[in-house]
Amino acid sequence: MMSDIARDRVVRSLKKRESLSSLSIHESQQKELPGRTKVSVCTVSHMDEPNQRDDASRLTVQMENTYQLGPTKHFPVVAVNHILKGVLTDYLQEKEYEPELSRQMTKTIAEVIKTQVKDLMIPRYKLIVTIHIGQLNGQSVHIGSRCLWDPKNDTCSSYVFRNSSLFALATVYAVYFE
Repeated sequence: MMSDIARDRVVRSLKKRESLSSLSIHESQQKELPGRTKVSVCTVSHMDEPNQRDDASRLTVQMENTYQLGPTKHFPVVAVNHILKGVLTDYLQEKEYEPELSRQMTKTIAEVIKTQVKDLMIPRYKLIVTIHIGQLNGQSVHIGSRCLWDPKNDTCSSYVFRNSSLFALATVYAVYFE
């Protein structure tokens, strides 16, 4: 049973929000009939126009700290290498180098690779996928990257594809999120 003080607090807070629909005096103060137990009944409707603070407090989810400093499952470099090889071969095997087509293909291939690597469901790793496609004309190209990371937990995987007219380099960086 709700105490009178708690009931009064609820009634006051509902009146402040103007969401009290049919809570009347006789419902908040029950009469005791001989031989019957005291029954508490009240009807409250939801607020028609909630303010922004109420929406933000409902949407915010507080998660407890796990204090997990290392991954439970390490990033599967070999499986990601197979994904890179398969996707680059499927998309670029019969293609000729065209600058505009290569621009669109880099975006498409990066999204496909990212989706397939995410399907491996490796927890707490942030993924970065980069694709370089260039024309193969006998020239030399050096592509380098620098990253600041934890060598125990963070890693990368890359694959180079070549056909008669183009080359492609796909790299997936996996950075552990503590």
